[in-house]
Amino acid sequence: MVSEIKIAPSILSADFGMLRDQIVEAQEGGADYIHIDLMDGQFVSNLTMGPLIVDAVRKATDLPLDVHMMVSEPSRFVHELVDIGADLLTVHYESAKHIHRTILDIKNLGAKAGIAINPGTSFDVIKELLDQIDLVLVMTVNPGYSGQEFIKSMVPKIKNVRKMLDGSVSEAELEVDGGVNVDTVRSVVQAGADIIVAGSAVYNDKYTVAQSIKNIRDLIF
Repeated sequence: MVSEIKIAPSILSADFGMLRDQIVEAQEGGADYIHIDLMDGQFVSNLTMGPLIVDAVRKATDLPLDVHMMVSEPSRFVHELVDIGADLLTVHYESAKHIHRTILDIKNLGAKAGIAINPGTSFDVIKELLDQIDLVLVMTVNPGYSGQEFIKSMVPKIKNVRKMLDGSVSEAELEVDGGVNVDTVRSVVQAGADIIVAGSAVYNDKYTVAQSIKNIRDLIF
């Protein structure tokens, strides 16, 4: 299982003046996905990227685009994001009035669909959706900003989601996002994560992007 762990660099921490170069560096450094955080200033207080950035990233890489939608009523953007090349759309359980319908819309458009749950949301809420989704995203920080400290009390939640997935017929992968770095990645992987989202642990002033990815992989093994 460990050999299958995937790394999804989050471009929220990238240098946007060199965004294309940093995406290429991530791909050449062994990234498995490019993680894109969309925030609308409503579901979370921060305002970040929109479909135009997703379109630009799509043109810069052939890696799968993992789009994390921290937006209210995400169904508003689903069609446009799939049309411009998003491969996986993850919506927050807390953000949509009709989450099941939103998931079906994503799947019917030919993309993969994920559900994200905030630190304060019980993992039990995803039970009724397991047969529809391709990914569960456990947030280990409160969403909205990069560089936050990992919430250690979320490790048992990761383990519980892993147990839930393994005990079901679902083939959904388990992704963890928030404060994952060289100090926390082992506990996340040991808890059962399949995909690691890493922002400032990949995009930083201390190492190259490729070296940062290697540092994370070395700790996983």
